[in-house]
Amino acid sequence: MTTTGAIAEAGARGAPSGPWWWARRRSMALDVALALVSVLECVLEGVQFAGEHGLPTGLGAVVGIPAGASLLLRRRWPVAVVLVSIAITPAEMGFLLSIVGLYTLAASEVPRRITAVLAGASLAGTLIVTFVRFQQDMAQDGYQPGFWVVVAFTVAMALGLTAPPVLLGLYVGARRRLVDSLRERADGLERELSLLADRAEERAVWARNEERTRIAREMHDVVAHRVSLMVVHAAALQAVALKDPEKASKNAGLVGDMGRQALTELREMLGVLRTSSDGMVAEKPAAAQTQRLAAVAAVASARVSAGAAGGHDDDGGPVGDGPCLDGLADLVGQSRAAGMAVELSVEGEERAYGRRVERTAYRVVQEALTNVHKHAPGAKAQVRLAHREGEVALQVENGPSDGGADAGLPSGGNGLVGMRERVSALGGVFVSGPTEAGGFRVSAVIPDRVRAV
Repeated sequence: MTTTGAIAEAGARGAPSGPWWWARRRSMALDVALALVSVLECVLEGVQFAGEHGLPTGLGAVVGIPAGASLLLRRRWPVAVVLVSIAITPAEMGFLLSIVGLYTLAASEVPRRITAVLAGASLAGTLIVTFVRFQQDMAQDGYQPGFWVVVAFTVAMALGLTAPPVLLGLYVGARRRLVDSLRERADGLERELSLLADRAEERAVWARNEERTRIAREMHDVVAHRVSLMVVHAAALQAVALKDPEKASKNAGLVGDMGRQALTELREMLGVLRTSSDGMVAEKPAAAQTQRLAAVAAVASARVSAGAAGGHDDDGGPVGDGPCLDGLADLVGQSRAAGMAVELSVEGEERAYGRRVERTAYRVVQEALTNVHKHAPGAKAQVRLAHREGEVALQVENGPSDGGADAGLPSGGNGLVGMRERVSALGGVFVSGPTEAGGFRVSAVIPDRVRAV
């Protein structure tokens, strides 16, 4: 809670503590002291005026007490106080009342035209009374000054009693409004900064979650396929170990190759993650850390296929050894080597797409073949790739399982979710579901956004 809010709350509860309470007590004490002095002044001046004009002495006191006490109302009704001071000006009383009233009026939120009218009326009253009083005093002393001397003296006295309190009040009021405006602006900025901090925290949480999801998806796609093939080859090795030693030896070699590839890819990804948490990265600016974290997925998917080359990245540069559509033949060949009856058909004129497009297409086919190994052992599969104008379409469809030996591969249920997220992130369409023949079909259409731009 801000200081202003705490003061307002303390004032609302009437708590006898805090800056607001002490400021109010000081203001009340000042008003009472000024009112007492004003009452005393008005009574003395009223009695003197009554005596000079042959009026009852008590009349001066009766008029002076309420007139001087009206100064207590200067903060709430400054216009009324100034009107009282103007009304008693002919009686030559209430000078303190007039000065304090004009100051309070100028410093208040009363419209400036009203302040100007009342200040002018007070100036005119003081001018007339001073002019008459000065001539009377000079006549009693037997001195007859020139007319312009009387005028100059009268104007000086009237301006000296009226202008300073008005100007000071205008200055104090303007300064008070400026301080209030700055305080409101500071409170507004504080609220905006608080909102920005909350939004920044939300964005940071969202970014961390997005990066975790990307890393988890990349690890799943990179490692799960090869480990699944390792399990399939190990099951085949176990089945033919005694019957066909030559085939068993071939399967053992394939398991070793798959294991080494999986370890290489996993080591690369873990190396990136470990480097991201080192002090070397902590010395870089926040933007560099974000870029480093965003590069985890790209590095993790590198070297998946030794023959995956020839594509272009999002900026038109070479893909390098990252997974791309040229590596589909090797990917299908690995599944064939694991015992799956799988065919690959390509339609349309082959061409290169953006790096993310080719990588996503590759991952969809990879995950779909992994699911066939897991859920439909022995089933026949068909991989179709179609090059179209401005997009690439692919479909992986398998028939029902022929009752082959189940390798017992675990499933986390994240494969289809990851494929859908990848395709949707590029503005594509992903559809999956069982077929009428008892198999399963995965289809995706991915627009080539890079070339469209």
